[in-house]
Amino acid sequence: MSKPAGSTYNHSALEGIIPPLVTPLLERDKLDIHGLENLIEYVIDGGVSAIFILGSTGEAPSLSYKLRAEMIRHAAKIVDGRIPVLVGITDTSFVESVNIADIADKYGAQGAVLAPPYYFPTSQEEFLIYLSHLLPELSLPLYLYNIPSNTKFSFEVETVKEAAKMPGVAGFKDSSGDLTFFSMLIETFKERKDFSLLIGPEELLAKSVLLGGHGGINGGANFHPKLYVDLYHAAKAEDMQTVRKLQSQVIQNSMSLYNVGNHNGSKHIKATKTVLSLLGICNDFMAEPFHKFGAQETEELRSHLKDLDLL
Repeated sequence: MSKPAGSTYNHSALEGIIPPLVTPLLERDKLDIHGLENLIEYVIDGGVSAIFILGSTGEAPSLSYKLRAEMIRHAAKIVDGRIPVLVGITDTSFVESVNIADIADKYGAQGAVLAPPYYFPTSQEEFLIYLSHLLPELSLPLYLYNIPSNTKFSFEVETVKEAAKMPGVAGFKDSSGDLTFFSMLIETFKERKDFSLLIGPEELLAKSVLLGGHGGINGGANFHPKLYVDLYHAAKAEDMQTVRKLQSQVIQNSMSLYNVGNHNGSKHIKATKTVLSLLGICNDFMAEPFHKFGAQETEELRSHLKDLDLL
């Protein structure tokens, strides 16, 4: 039976910094609950507007459904309504996406986040049909997620425009790194006060907000939330002196911390988890097929953290 799509949505755009939380692990299928509590308290103290769990930084595709459910339950319990919780429901299976969304709704999450199903390439038309079938099954507002490097699907502006007409679609996160595309979305939705446009790459946060974007879902906000929160507010206020200063710090973080090792698509997550471990916040265990940094890489990160005055 169809559900009232987005029935809990309050029809105001979600804004600010929303960390895509790592999933702290003790073992392959065991959650680091103490670490998760430390992490959530840390980012809330840093002034974030919401958290996003079970995204790419959260290694969601590598986690069992049991572990994803535990992550939702514990995160929602720890947050206890203080800020919104968004839950990634991306999956290759339509039914499993609905199941994850139902669990998120059950434990009090405020939104679901969906990237197009990966593995099989999908056309723009097929995705819109898929979305029209999925939305009636969801009770939470849905945020679409563009990450073509992982999904073989790159949203077109017209596709986002059509999707946004569907009941329950509340916003869009763009991790394509294409600021021209994001600028076109801002222009397309400039009259929609109820639709969030959020940027993924943290290096583009300031520019996207100055253009009219609503904030960022930035991985670095796991370990330095205040920096990204302050940069967001400075950009929103068009305080360019502060923007330039804080933007420089963001770029320094990226150039040093995210360039350790030679691990292609996983090094951002490895670096983030290792930094959090070095800060004493949570464990750095990685979900298969990834593995945590070795001693040499960890020491290199420790040195960078000291240089950046983060340790």
